[in-house]
Amino acid sequence: MNCLTDKEISDLLTFLSFDSVSTKPEKRSRCVDCAKWVRDYLQQSGLSAELRDTGGLPAVVARNQHKAELPTVLVYGHYDVQPEEPIEQWESPPFTPVVKNGVVYARGATDNKGQIFAHMLGWRRYFSNVSAPVNVIFLIEGEEEIGSPNLAPFLEKNREEFLCDVVVISDTAMLDDNTPTFTYGLRGICALEITLQGPDRDLHSGIFGGAVLNPLIALSKMLSALHDDSGRVAIPGFYDGVRTVETWERESWSQLPVTEDRIREITGVPALWGESGYSVLERIWARPTAEVNGMWGGYTGVGTKTIIPATAHAKLSFRLVPDQNPDLLFSAVEDFLYRLCPPACRLQILRGQCGRPYYLDPRSSLGKVAVSALREAAGTRSPEPVLICEGGSVPIVADFERVLGAKTLLFGLALPDSRVHSPNENFRLSLLDYGTRLHRSILQLLGEVLPATPQLARSHPK
Repeated sequence: MNCLTDKEISDLLTFLSFDSVSTKPEKRSRCVDCAKWVRDYLQQSGLSAELRDTGGLPAVVARNQHKAELPTVLVYGHYDVQPEEPIEQWESPPFTPVVKNGVVYARGATDNKGQIFAHMLGWRRYFSNVSAPVNVIFLIEGEEEIGSPNLAPFLEKNREEFLCDVVVISDTAMLDDNTPTFTYGLRGICALEITLQGPDRDLHSGIFGGAVLNPLIALSKMLSALHDDSGRVAIPGFYDGVRTVETWERESWSQLPVTEDRIREITGVPALWGESGYSVLERIWARPTAEVNGMWGGYTGVGTKTIIPATAHAKLSFRLVPDQNPDLLFSAVEDFLYRLCPPACRLQILRGQCGRPYYLDPRSSLGKVAVSALREAAGTRSPEPVLICEGGSVPIVADFERVLGAKTLLFGLALPDSRVHSPNENFRLSLLDYGTRLHRSILQLLGEVLPATPQLARSHPK
């Protein structure tokens, strides 16, 4: 059940129709068009909005009339989306939004257009014509899906302009569509690509087989050594700094209705796998991981081509938990791989995306405000808000804390079956309606609490 008007739904569908895929250079103009649409929407909502050059795709920055005596809240989101492939698995065109039974299907529906639009619409509904209890800054970027490479430098360059008391983001998950959810921890990420060079060209496998090491075989052995038989990452020093799961967290998570059977159902796997000694939620939310995201090399076309390939490649990613250090982890991984590389091959490692893990004590004053806002927005008929961590990463969250000194409140509106990053991505319109109420509640409560909390008070740009 939702209270959205036809115009509000139409605006969301227009937002979703932009194929703003940041990873594809040929889609740059579409990304810019989408950013302009966001700017115009926020201007029409009573905010001063503009496109800002970040060195990459533009960011949309919008503000209300700031008052020195009020706290400042920065609302962050992104208008770029993941590539739509594989297109053949979509039941409807990914950039032609379709609404079925109260659910909208489109690329970016949940990640992140539907979620950030809840805040945009929440502002328009509740604050566009009245005095707000806080100064607000909307910062909506276009490069989150490629790791936000330009946003942190942009913030560093313009730090005084973006100083705030707290950051609000909806880009995480809900337990289910009826349970208000506060995410207080995120895993970080380190990614890299490796190339194993064998011969200087592809060789005939009959003439040279048995005398020349096949780089694909060598790479397979290297990657298989990432984990031991118990599912534990075998890289020396990998677990240095890992924060211990607290007793209250274990007890709280064990009571959540997220069972191994439910995870198997969502993922479609016949059985789960992971580090022994930990529950499925502890593995996802509180333990670091090592994954092979892709592996390729040699001939993969139709029929047979008997070669020893010259090179083999793989992309790896590592999820980090508090309080791991990404720089130390990168070094540990590189040392491990170089030690495993056989003398018959040469190894090249290219570092990629990197982001620190994030943690906010949910029992802190800010955490309590977040829970109160969720409770108020959901209403008395909904369950009590739950506290969770998330296995995914939002690298810019750590940069907000590093550059601006501000903690982030994460209010997810994504569901386990929303198919984020997959074909048939979807978003429930009832959650858009709920998200607007959440936007109102959190701004109102922060307006009441922040001025009376000296340790959170900060200077604000005029």
